[in-house]
Order: sequence, then structure tokens, then C-alpha cells
Amino acid sequence: MTDIATTEARASSSSLMDSLLGLLRIRVKRGVNLAVRDVRSSDPYVVVKMGKQKLKTRVIKKDVNPEWNEDLTLSVTDPNLPIKLTVYDHDTFSMDDKMGDAEFDIKAYIEALKMNLEGLPSGTIITRIQSSRQNCLSEESCIMWSEGKVIQDLCLRLRNVECGEVEVQLQWIDLPGCKGL
Repeated sequence: MTDIATTEARASSSSLMDSLLGLLRIRVKRGVNLAVRDVRSSDPYVVVKMGKQKLKTRVIKKDVNPEWNEDLTLSVTDPNLPIKLTVYDHDTFSMDDKMGDAEFDIKAYIEALKMNLEGLPSGTIITRIQSSRQNCLSEESCIMWSEGKVIQDLCLRLRNVECGEVEVQLQWIDLPGCKGL
């Protein structure tokens, strides 16, 4: 590598670290009562997008109540960007069918992280977010302190589909060398 290329590579990685607040681990737990898109079932997988990032889970064959328990990790540079979650039915010989989508923001979660809550008993609820027409929550979501970490469980009602919910959990990962919150 030339000196110029090395310098440019360092500059771009340091600018990413300068703008990176940390990592958000999204555990995609399970789908509940997802729509049927094949003859009697579906082969669902989840795509999570934030800004230009796009991650996806594995496909679960023939199951409208799939258990993924899969961790997807997003780099967070702007906590105001919404996170979009879309469920698809995997098809071998044609385009994958959309099985609904949901969107959620992480502003309340980020605010809870900034509170610096060391020493709270595990299981302490920091804040509650009510389901409303403005969000995709199917029930109240609690941000809580659990074993030294701030976590949020969300049950998301899928939009643009006849039925289905997806359960996810958020957990923050601080990265040494990044800007932080």
C-alpha cells in the first residue's frame, strides 16, 4: 500500500470512529402469527435497515411462528434515524413476498442510556413507551436495567399485511475509540 493510500484509509476509518456513537445489537427473537404467503405456510426472514445499513436473519422454513433468536448489529451514527424492519417470505423460483413491515425509533432508548444508571437493581424499569398510532408497538415497551445493561424489548405489529408481529430486543454496545453518547 502506498503512503497516500494508507493515510486515506486511516482518515476514513478515523472519521467513521469520530461519528460512530456505538453499536446497537438487535436480537430478532421471533415472529408471531405471520401471514401465510405459500400454500399453507411461509418461509420467513427479517431484513433490518438503518440509513444505508441492511442486515438480515436466516430463513426459517414453513413456519408462521418462527424463532430466530438471532443478533444483528448496526453501527449508530445518528440516533434520529428510524430503524425499518421488513419480513419476507423466501421463494426459490420467484421474487420473495413481503410479509409486512414495522418502523421504530431509538431516541427514548438512547436517552435512557445517557442516564448513567450504574448500581440499579436488575429488572428496574427506566421508562415505558405506550403503543400508539404513531409507532408500531403492539403493546407497551419497557426500557429496563438488566444485569448491568440497558435493554428494551419491543413487540412490533407489522403494517401493510393482514396479521403478524415480530419481537425484538435492543442492547447497546460501547466501542472503545468511538465518539460514544
